Amino acid sequence: MRDLPLPTLPLADLIAPAAAKRRSLHPAPAHTDAPRFTVAWADDAADVRAAQRLRYAVFAEEMGAKLAPPPGAPAGHDIDVYDDFCEHLIVRAPDAADGEPGEVIGTYRVLTPAAARRVGGLYSETEFDLTRLRPYRARLVELGRSCVHAEWRSGGVILALWGALAEFMARNGLETMIGCASIGMRDGGHVAASLWAQLRQTHLASIDCQVRPRLPLPVAELRSDLAVEPPPLIKGYLRCGAKLLGAPAWDPDFGTADLPLMLRIGDLPARYRRHFAAA
Repeated sequence: MRDLPLPTLPLADLIAPAAAKRRSLHPAPAHTDAPRFTVAWADDAADVRAAQRLRYAVFAEEMGAKLAPPPGAPAGHDIDVYDDFCEHLIVRAPDAADGEPGEVIGTYRVLTPAAARRVGGLYSETEFDLTRLRPYRARLVELGRSCVHAEWRSGGVILALWGALAEFMARNGLETMIGCASIGMRDGGHVAASLWAQLRQTHLASIDCQVRPRLPLPVAELRSDLAVEPPPLIKGYLRCGAKLLGAPAWDPDFGTADLPLMLRIGDLPARYRRHFAAA
């Protein structure tokens, strides 16, 4: 999911390939949470570039991530090889007084099963061995590069994004979401290690779904007894029934510990499942 800032968190084909892909997929229709902001799926390069600029502002400028964009990428954008294969969900601020669309203030990107096959795998596979998730792959999507502008982290933007994701899953017959929820490591990783020690007792998936980090966070060398509260976004996922798939990976480029999470529609509590069914 690579889910970064809400309050303190540090959270598809596109352009030319998009036209062919959208004939087979059914993205959620754009809708408005009037009068504050608009939620929509990016349908042109300009929308995607706006999302990539927001990601750069949050990940690189705010959090200090060391990004490695491909050759020729425009400055001030967070771009990687997966972007051209993903659906990009965006939230815009209210329109300007002159009628110009508001700036993009929130985004998620979604990698579908077919797109994952075309790009050669999931982003999460660069951090984790996902062999045990093979039975789920046909109806599994990966959420990633989630973030919200610093001035809009009251919660409404993320709720709007989740509502559109619910519609997308229901419309396309998809059952499982996975991704990486990130914890900042400015303290050296002690909070992340303590959170893992805490959550593994209550939210760890069964052994048949567990994955292994390729570059593990050295939890044995870190404190694991701190009294920590899960960041808001992780807490939201867990409340919806998400499971922790294993120990955190260390991402030195982003300076985070990444917890692998999986949410299956069938595991949603009844009140959330009704929301999905109505999408």
